[in-house]
Amino acid sequence: MQPSPSLPRATFQEQVLDQLGRDLCSGRYKPGQVLPSETELCERFSFSRIVIREAIKSLSAKGMLEVKRRSGTTVLETTRWNLFDTDIIGWRAEAIEADPAMSRDLMELRRIVEPAAVRLAALRASDEERRVLRAAYQAMVQAVAGEGDYVAADLAFHTTILSACGNQFVCQMQEAMSAILQASFRIISETPGGPAFSLPMHEAVCLAIEARDPVAAERAALVLIEQAESDLQDRLRSRRSGSP
Repeated sequence: MQPSPSLPRATFQEQVLDQLGRDLCSGRYKPGQVLPSETELCERFSFSRIVIREAIKSLSAKGMLEVKRRSGTTVLETTRWNLFDTDIIGWRAEAIEADPAMSRDLMELRRIVEPAAVRLAALRASDEERRVLRAAYQAMVQAVAGEGDYVAADLAFHTTILSACGNQFVCQMQEAMSAILQASFRIISETPGGPAFSLPMHEAVCLAIEARDPVAAERAALVLIEQAESDLQDRLRSRRSGSP
C-alpha cells in the first residue's frame, strides 16, 4: 500500500483511511457493495483490527460507509457522502477521470459561487485584502517565470477573493472551496502554456477589484472560469487518450 503523496498521513489509521477513501472514490468498491471483512483488510494492509476499525469509523462519519452488525460494511451512494469534506474532495479529484460528473459539477459550483464572490469582493474588500490579492497575482507571474509554485499562488489568489467577499456563509465554505479549487488547478496547470495564458485573465479580475468595479469583476471572473473549464476538459481528454 502506498499512501497518496498529496495527502501525507502520519498514523497507521490515517494510511488505511487514505487508501480506502481512494478505493471508494475510484470505484474499486462501488455503492451497494460490501467491503471485505476485517480479517481480509487486516491481511491486505498488515495492520491490526483496531487500525482497520478506526479507519472504517472515520469513513462512516464522512457518510461513505454504513456498518451493520450482521450484513457487514456497505458502501453508500455518493449522494450520502459529505461532498464538502476536504479528504473526499482530494480523493475524488485523484479519480476524476473515472467520474465525469465530478469535473462537470466542480465547474458548475465555481460558476455558482465565484462570480458572485468576486462581485462582492470588488465592493467590500479592504485595502489590505486588495494588497494581498495583488501580491498573490505577482506570485503567479513569478511562478510562470519559473520562480515559485503556480498552483499555490493561484489558490492564494482565489481564496483571498472568497475571504474578501465578506459573506459569512461563503467564508464558512472556504476550506472546502479551497480544496475544490486546488483539485482543479493541479489538473489545469498541466496544460502547456496554460498558466501563462491565464495571467491576463487573472489580472483583469485583480484590476476590477482594485477599481471597486463589481460589474467588470464579475465579467472577468466568468471569462476566467470559462477558460478554466475548457482547459480542464482538454486535460481530461488528453489523459484518457494517453496524449502528452
